[in-house]
Amino acid sequence: MKRAFGLEAIEREDDSFVTVGTFDGVHIGHQAILRYLVKRAAAGDGQSVVVSFDPHPRTVLGEGAVPLLTTIEERANILKSLGVDRFIVLPFTREFAALPPEAFVEQILVDKVGLQEIVIGYDHGFGRGRRGDSALLETLGDRFGFSVDVIPAQVLEAHVVSSTEIRRLLMSEGDVARAAEMLGRSYELSGTVIHGDARGKTIGFPTANIQVQHVSKAIPLRGVYAVRAQVDDEAEMLGGMMNIGIRPTFEGTERRLEVHLFNTDRDLYDRQLRIEFVERIRDERKFDGIEALKQQLSEDRSRCKRALETLS
Repeated sequence: MKRAFGLEAIEREDDSFVTVGTFDGVHIGHQAILRYLVKRAAAGDGQSVVVSFDPHPRTVLGEGAVPLLTTIEERANILKSLGVDRFIVLPFTREFAALPPEAFVEQILVDKVGLQEIVIGYDHGFGRGRRGDSALLETLGDRFGFSVDVIPAQVLEAHVVSSTEIRRLLMSEGDVARAAEMLGRSYELSGTVIHGDARGKTIGFPTANIQVQHVSKAIPLRGVYAVRAQVDDEAEMLGGMMNIGIRPTFEGTERRLEVHLFNTDRDLYDRQLRIEFVERIRDERKFDGIEALKQQLSEDRSRCKRALETLS
């Protein structure tokens, strides 16, 4: 899959079948649009092209920082797996947001990308004031020589989910299983293993402390989770349990992400870990002492292993 970041990096290709959107999460609703796009491009002997934005438009437009379900790199990998040919990321600024939809279509999609056909949801709006819709696109298509394909309502309504709801499930409820159903895959995050205080090792549960790769990445609710982990780009997925929280038993105050991996004693410092969340096991809580904590961790490990066995 070809990738282009910024207007200057775009190479015009006149057989482009294009859809436009943020696509944070690339959830099952997004996937319905993207699979439709890929089929249309194949039928027209063209290339499927996704035009997206970074940072998230709502962050730029003053609605506050939006926790990301996917980083740009994660988004690109998912799009590639769905068969998309080109992924174009445009910097989203207030000036860009003020661009009328007519100018966006002509100056970027037609002149820069090489628009042959645009694929749009039946209720999709874009451009300043979200004035861009299928009717406007039909008019512009007649002027600039591209066609418009409106995805039928039943295709989209069969997959009604939202990134906002997925964020709520993850961050307010920790319901990673339900979030996975809406995403069509396990929720994941990546980061670097950094040095901690090595307290887990002294009680028989060594942990890798994760510094999350992207500061805006959505972090699930505090608690203990069954997870799978990939080290660097290795093929093997390791089972484990992750604690997200402040470690109240040790009077902690700063949120940490710590993963205990099963069946390995490797030195993971400075390695990259990609974590897939499988199931939430329990809330984080304070224990009366080390022995009570160790007993609970043993129970947690057993529960996590059972949860991971269901994936085999």
